[in-house]
Amino acid sequence: MDLEQLKQILNLVREHELSEIEIEHEGLRLKIRKNGAGPPVVALPAAAVPVAISSTASAAPSPAAAATSMPSAAVSEAAPEAEVELAVVKSPIVGTFYRSPEPGAASFVEIGSTVKKGQVLCIIEAMKLMNEIDSEYDGEVANIYVENGQPVQYGERLFAIRTR
Repeated sequence: MDLEQLKQILNLVREHELSEIEIEHEGLRLKIRKNGAGPPVVALPAAAVPVAISSTASAAPSPAAAATSMPSAAVSEAAPEAEVELAVVKSPIVGTFYRSPEPGAASFVEIGSTVKKGQVLCIIEAMKLMNEIDSEYDGEVANIYVENGQPVQYGERLFAIRTR
């Protein structure tokens, strides 16, 4: 499997928002899984170097970047810490995600914003109704998973909040 084939597979994972894919081809077994708390991780046979791919990147890293990426032990140690301290706010409905109350207005929250339980995080428009999505946690916004104006599905991750 060459780098171009790997790039195509990673683009398909991003395009179709797959959480996991496993491929076996000519004796090579490739398993790609998006960790809920971080970027997708590509796992290759023991002889190969693991490659961490950012979910916001548009293409796979260069071979030089792959060679300098963290070893798999470091990746697996960092992931549990993030999972333990982050609470994920998921979409309760299908609709269109909006970060602000109206076009041109300031966003309800930004990455790094402190939020209180019950504070409005975003609006999801469904069937011409604007539904305010409130925080279920006190803490700090660590990540915003959806871009403004994008459609969201039921149960899709919207925010990660570092709880207090």
